[in-house]
Amino acid sequence: MFDIGVNLTSTQFAPDHDKVVKRAREAGVTGMLITGTNALESQQAQWLAERQPDFCWSTAGVHPHHASEWSNETASTLRCLAERPQVVAIGECGLDFNRNLAAHDQQEYAFDAQLALAAELNMPVFLHCREVHYRFAAVLAPWLSKLPGAVVHCFTGTRDELEACLAMGLSIGITGWVCDERRGMALREMLPLIPADRLLLETDAPYLLPRDMHPRPTSRRNEPCLLPHIVQQVAKWRGEEQDALAAQVDRNARALFRLV
Repeated sequence: MFDIGVNLTSTQFAPDHDKVVKRAREAGVTGMLITGTNALESQQAQWLAERQPDFCWSTAGVHPHHASEWSNETASTLRCLAERPQVVAIGECGLDFNRNLAAHDQQEYAFDAQLALAAELNMPVFLHCREVHYRFAAVLAPWLSKLPGAVVHCFTGTRDELEACLAMGLSIGITGWVCDERRGMALREMLPLIPADRLLLETDAPYLLPRDMHPRPTSRRNEPCLLPHIVQQVAKWRGEEQDALAAQVDRNARALFRLV
């Protein structure tokens, strides 16, 4: 089972990066993708991935919350990072009209620029979309034929949005959000709609600790070693065998990020 979304650059992991990776290996996780969310954290993500060869890889990108930081220098940094073997996708990039930490026009400009960079470099993209599907799809659509692949990280949208993403050929990243009885029930019901070869799983650690774990972890910090719980629950709700799903999502991640 492959965790496609780990925020290992978070300060919450600063004291124990290596132990976090070790626990993930011991739990049966077969690989991890470390998320880059701005120029500096993309550099940190690449460095962390380099320390764990053949187990960790990273993305290089600018999250919509950091869109105001986009510049020619940022683009140059990401282009240089993309030359490193550990960096296998551009992102996390996209749009977020929920928290609005950057102006909408800045978000769209930075998103479009990263899609152009991914197309130039023939790299898949690691996407973020929250409460703005209509604009997200409009910016993304012209680039789809020029991209080798894309995943909507931490999908939490509606059924119509899911069907639209699938129609665009996107892979779908599912997190422990689906384990939340307060806000994840609609998404849980949509799980069987995702084709087996388009499903990816992630913890989004240290965020989104699954709420349905018993006993609950003493720490509120999510970790990649808890991915097996998400695999178990998603397999149950899709009516599949846990081991088969774990193997499938590993294949899907390696195919999308060209690790095979």
